[in-house]
Amino acid sequence: MRALLQRVRHAKVEVDGRVTGEIGPGLLVLVCAMRDDTETQAEKLAARVAKCRIFRDEAGKMNRSVLDIGGACLVVSQFTLAADTSTGNRPGFSTAAAPETGERLYLHFSQALRDLGLPVENGEFGADMAVSLLNDGPVTIWMDTADRA
Repeated sequence: MRALLQRVRHAKVEVDGRVTGEIGPGLLVLVCAMRDDTETQAEKLAARVAKCRIFRDEAGKMNRSVLDIGGACLVVSQFTLAADTSTGNRPGFSTAAAPETGERLYLHFSQALRDLGLPVENGEFGADMAVSLLNDGPVTIWMDTADRA
């Protein structure tokens, strides 16, 4: 699985003008299930996200996790993280999981974060979403559960 973490002061996602998820300080997590990903990989990625030390400590160093600061996660599905841009001008997405698998792993990932003690809000899988955020830093981190070429 792939995830793009953005440290935020606040973030929200809307679908058709209604808010489906909104958080204060924490992480906006854009997540994509890749072909052949499993629940185990979703759980491992959730643990890495929860423990990633990208929040400032008292000395101003990035040394605290979202768990440490009592933050929340806004998890938004984003299959475009699977984009292959190695040839041509139009990205390919054939390495993304099929929609039914992608949704199952997206929900499993979100639940795994909850199981670790994090408040989690969500976007709506497969919907056309409007995501707004105030990036803090800015700090943006890329994670992938597999080494891919």
